Amino acid sequence: MDSKFKSRSRVALAFTVASAAVLTGCSSGSSAPAATDDGQPIEVWARAGTDAATTYAALFKEFTAKTGVQVNFQGVPDLDQQLQTRAASKDLPDIVINDSAALGNYTAQGYLQKLDKSTVTGNDKIADSLWDEAKGLDGATYGVPFSRQTMVTMIRKDWREKLGLPVPKTQEDLAALAEAFATKDPDGNGQADTYGMTVPGSTERGYLGWWASSYIWQDGGSYLKDEGDGKFAASASSAETEKSVTWIKQQFCTPGNTQPGALTAATSVASPFFQTGKTGIILTGPYNFASFDTALGKDKYEVIEAPKGSADNTVLAEGENIYVTASNGKPDKTKQVIDYLVSADGQKAGMTAGKQPIVRVPVNADVDAATVYNDPRWGVVQDALKDSSKAFPSAINFVPIKQAAAEALNKIVSDCGADNVASGLRALDTAINDELASQNAKS
Repeated sequence: MDSKFKSRSRVALAFTVASAAVLTGCSSGSSAPAATDDGQPIEVWARAGTDAATTYAALFKEFTAKTGVQVNFQGVPDLDQQLQTRAASKDLPDIVINDSAALGNYTAQGYLQKLDKSTVTGNDKIADSLWDEAKGLDGATYGVPFSRQTMVTMIRKDWREKLGLPVPKTQEDLAALAEAFATKDPDGNGQADTYGMTVPGSTERGYLGWWASSYIWQDGGSYLKDEGDGKFAASASSAETEKSVTWIKQQFCTPGNTQPGALTAATSVASPFFQTGKTGIILTGPYNFASFDTALGKDKYEVIEAPKGSADNTVLAEGENIYVTASNGKPDKTKQVIDYLVSADGQKAGMTAGKQPIVRVPVNADVDAATVYNDPRWGVVQDALKDSSKAFPSAINFVPIKQAAAEALNKIVSDCGADNVASGLRALDTAINDELASQNAKS
């Protein structure tokens, strides 16, 4: 376990405020009195930049007009750091909206209350699979699904058509297209200044492990296996994962198939290569539609179903949950906020009320993304989420596992002359099993 995680764990041990009976009918079991409503507006935090914060503000303005419940909303880009500070003072915000993958970390630190999904109005409109992603290692529910999305493949359609190449259907097709974009002057300027894939190959925040996961799943591989009963085992050294990582390494080691500096590029550095017309392929989330439409033009690129590996075309699914914190003493207001956020009206407001959608694919089955956005590309995202997506385990703290994967993969692909895929993945298995053991989640 790294020093930062140990530090956060010490904060968690110090954070012993009593839980209120929010949506549960029972407290956390603390002997201290439950928190009570102080009469102040309910405090809601979300990881949100300026544009997303304007959407949240508009959404909660509509909520207050409907219910009379006042909301103190804050968009907090460095959310986890600020939560740790508030936890140290035993005064968390009442509600936190953040990544579904944060659940394991938050439960380990004692930030959250258990929830009873049956008390959420419209809970049956949310798929059981999404509710399952909101469970902790103890099988209890700790979050309410709010928004989901999948990674999708975006391709410079104008480049592909200029070269007379088909829409890629397989990983082999995708690699061939990347090589053509790098070598056949698809922008027609007579210079060798275009590249194939946009890849965030940095170890920062585990980016390479995050990006590679879809391709690994498409070959039937994985970083770890769910053994049930809250236990997991590393599986990175499987033949399926080795096959996929070999393909990934080939992309890094084929000149031009990835953008310059890919091995050290975070998403903020990598994405502009596609946005400015330097690369022709990107695997990313639909949150980039707006910026790519502005920079390139909607007609210049296409959003396609992910090309298949040897197994299928699985892509990474992500999203946000609504979390009720341990210091929340406002059960009635909390229920009203949650009921609104997952209602058809709340989901639509999250998609359209501001500059940037905070609900990408709605979790409410009565709301259709392609219809609300009037954009068939969202149908591709929505179909992928329903038919061919997979999420990282949320019951455990997956952050250090993703980080270990990024570091192992970066080491593997950075040495093109070495026969190091199998040995690198065995080392990754060891690192993952050590982390699982530290979380008491190893089978």
